[in-house]
Amino acid sequence: LILFGAGDEGLVNKTLDRVRQFVAAQLGMVPAGAHAVLWITDFPMFEWNEDEQRNEAVHHPFTAPNQSDVADGGDITTARAIAYDLVYNGVEVGGGSLRIYRRDVQEKVFDAIGLSKADAQEKFGYLLEAFQFGAPPHGGMAFGIDRLVMLLAGAKSIRDVIAFPKTSSAQCLLTSAPGEVTIEQLKDLHIAPLNKALAPAAPEA
Repeated sequence: LILFGAGDEGLVNKTLDRVRQFVAAQLGMVPAGAHAVLWITDFPMFEWNEDEQRNEAVHHPFTAPNQSDVADGGDITTARAIAYDLVYNGVEVGGGSLRIYRRDVQEKVFDAIGLSKADAQEKFGYLLEAFQFGAPPHGGMAFGIDRLVMLLAGAKSIRDVIAFPKTSSAQCLLTSAPGEVTIEQLKDLHIAPLNKALAPAAPEA
């Protein structure tokens, strides 16, 4: 069986990947009990948002670009990001990146995603100013331990391995959260409560 896809590269890749996974599962090509671990690196910095007609960050707009891609004035919009994901049996169980720590680089990223200098200053001025004082290179990685336990246990849902999972409506069956708050708490936050049932206004006599 040979399949071809035509169209946007990102859409074609996702579509054929779904077909590949379905066929592999139907034909029993995935060994039971397999442990397949994969590091993904060299993510692109940006991807094109067709609806908004602009670039947007693949990871987040504070991810550092690969220095070899932007050396000597290289185009940051085609650069790779210094970002990485850890995948186990096809599911992401960890990810992270190195962060931007230079103002000039951060300003180029903001410009690439269509953020004006005025908006960048308004929203992230504190960060840009902090970079001028010599922020050190920094990065990190976060692991989804609950996802990993779910996979190792062969569970179907992440709720099966969380001690006190929330329901699909975001309620906690153990603590009955979220609960109602007091009027005093609402006043502290300057929030006005709405009636639970808004009855239609009575017609004027």
